[in-house]
Amino acid sequence: MMPPGAVFVVCDTSLARAGPAMLLTACRRAPLHLSPGLGVLLHRFDHYLVFILLTLGGGLLIGFINLPDEWYQSLAKPWFTPPNWLFGPAWTVLYILVGIAGARIYERARSSAAMVVWIAQLIFNFAWSPAFFGLKLPALGLAIIIPLLLLILAFIGLAWRRDRLASALFVPYGLWVAYATALNAAIVAMN
Repeated sequence: MMPPGAVFVVCDTSLARAGPAMLLTACRRAPLHLSPGLGVLLHRFDHYLVFILLTLGGGLLIGFINLPDEWYQSLAKPWFTPPNWLFGPAWTVLYILVGIAGARIYERARSSAAMVVWIAQLIFNFAWSPAFFGLKLPALGLAIIIPLLLLILAFIGLAWRRDRLASALFVPYGLWVAYATALNAAIVAMN
């Protein structure tokens, strides 16, 4: 439901021909009435929007600030290194899934261990690119990505009890981070 006192503006636009002053005086404030179901839906939509913007916006911003450069190109990499163009689309989808999972857990159990683990994994996720690409320290990246993978697995287990869909949304993320962990470890070993 909308908060008490919420308003919207109602205008008689047929008076627009009379000029802006007349149109402004024709506008009045009227209370906004929504059905309770619609208010709940809008409130839930807000949670999803905030969590997706946090994960996707934060991830993309950190990614743009820490783009792979000549240093990364010069590193010896294993045969299973994906093409650079794949990272952007993969992380976009994954950040949306992570955001949805976070919103679902927030709605169902905002004080739970699953929510704490969700926040912790996001901190480790956001720390990886600055460590690996920004500081050019693959070993530090590995020291960050291993706990990240463990936090993702912990979230999957903890969320399963409260919301199986939120748990399942983390599976592709876990698979990708497991792959990235192997790639990070290979780069450390080869350089």
